[in-house]
Amino acid sequence: MSENGKTPVDFWFDPLCPWAWMTSRWMLEVEKVRDVEVRWHVMSLAVLNEDRLDELPEEYREMLATKAWGPVRVVIAAQQKHGDEYTGKLYTALGTRFHNLGEGPTREAVVSALKDVGLPEELADYADSDEYDTQLRASHQEGIDKVGQDVGTPVIAVPGADGEQVAFFGPVVTPAPKGEAAAKLWDGTLLVASTPGFYEIKRTRTQGPIFD
Repeated sequence: MSENGKTPVDFWFDPLCPWAWMTSRWMLEVEKVRDVEVRWHVMSLAVLNEDRLDELPEEYREMLATKAWGPVRVVIAAQQKHGDEYTGKLYTALGTRFHNLGEGPTREAVVSALKDVGLPEELADYADSDEYDTQLRASHQEGIDKVGQDVGTPVIAVPGADGEQVAFFGPVVTPAPKGEAAAKLWDGTLLVASTPGFYEIKRTRTQGPIFD
């Protein structure tokens, strides 16, 4: 339990990933219907894939090279310079513009998101800076150390049977469940986390992210 008595849930995201965005909106719904508190952390698709670029489609490699570093660098810079309380807020502002509004990870979208949460727009300059890459890699590795290598984003860490956190990739879901549906998925997540030896449930995705 955290100091406020709520169950902590650690959530690792890359703001570029639409599936992580879906899961994060679900977790915000869970905060409304269960006594939990989300703690936000950055991970990086660029870091995750840097040792296996030759295995990826050319289009995905190009995306990682040209788009993936900037947004997550801006988030980690905001966290380092202005505090953890801005991590989730900036993620919401970025994701809303990137995904819901369809603006994509442009500098204009990043600057607007910074303004949305009251942060200086100069933080957008960190998109092209490696000043906080050490902290970015450390945050990324913290999540990977909990969940393992064969994953993507998001990663969530929730209480297991013995009170120790259990980490998973996902859940991957669209659209983001709301209300009691969000609560049921959360309860199911805790159920599988409390089952010793449980690792994975998966099926082929038949539709893309539904933003609302």
